Amino acid sequence: MHANGQLIETLTHSQVYQDYERAFTEATGLPVTLRPVETWQLPLHGKRKENPFCAMMADKSRTCAACLQMQEKLTQGAMQEPATVTCAYGLCESAVPVKLGQQTIGFLQTGQVMRQKPTAAAFERAVNHAQELGVDLDTPTAREAYFQTPVAPQKKLDSLTNLLAIFADHLSLKSNQIAVQQANGQPPVIAKAKKFIEEHHTEDLSLGQVAQAVHTSIFYFCKLFKKVTGLNFTEFVSRTRVEKAKNLLLNPNLRISEIAYEVGFQSLTHFNRVFKKTVGESPTEYRGHLPGAA
Repeated sequence: MHANGQLIETLTHSQVYQDYERAFTEATGLPVTLRPVETWQLPLHGKRKENPFCAMMADKSRTCAACLQMQEKLTQGAMQEPATVTCAYGLCESAVPVKLGQQTIGFLQTGQVMRQKPTAAAFERAVNHAQELGVDLDTPTAREAYFQTPVAPQKKLDSLTNLLAIFADHLSLKSNQIAVQQANGQPPVIAKAKKFIEEHHTEDLSLGQVAQAVHTSIFYFCKLFKKVTGLNFTEFVSRTRVEKAKNLLLNPNLRISEIAYEVGFQSLTHFNRVFKKTVGESPTEYRGHLPGAA
């Protein structure tokens, strides 16, 4: 997760994102942000064009907690596709997932708008709701902020979400490039270790063997390997073997048990379990989807 957070941080500071953020905000008059999947703060708080009413809510701990619950709901809804959530005060926010491969690493988010013009009755409901949380909204400042909330009917909201989704695709490509660059910029010890694993994956490999081959202590190697690759040694070796197995499964004449031993697994059961965990389906199911499979 930590690595994904760093990736989002890098994207946020990239020129392509900075230009997009400026253009989006100027064109729509709405705030936009790029945030990691897990966040413990309100994503649009402090952003350009933040809704003054939302800013007031964010500054009070009780209403802020309610807003954070809404963010959690939005996060859950937007993991695979764009989602919109409306808060207790009638304002909505939309988020679209930004991915690295199949994995959602963050969201592009905008909103703090109402679908229809604010009314006196709606404001009264907002005041009552805030009162239940111990917050007094019945002030001229709060009233003015509420009635200045931008209005985006459903059709406009859909268009805005569409814009975010198109840009999220661009950011996904960018995140892939960054991830590849980071992987290539790995310490020589790790590059050497990966090469050693690649050449010896069919053998019964131990952590000690690889650490010795790259002339480091087991403790140091273990820590560094996990930090750079995001996987522990065993996971990495298993994934390397599974990737080799995927290639061998293309050959219909090879039995699955042969492939398991060929790539270095000591038992068929272990191979099936690791393959399913890594790929999401069993070797037999995977083979069944391959072109030319009966």
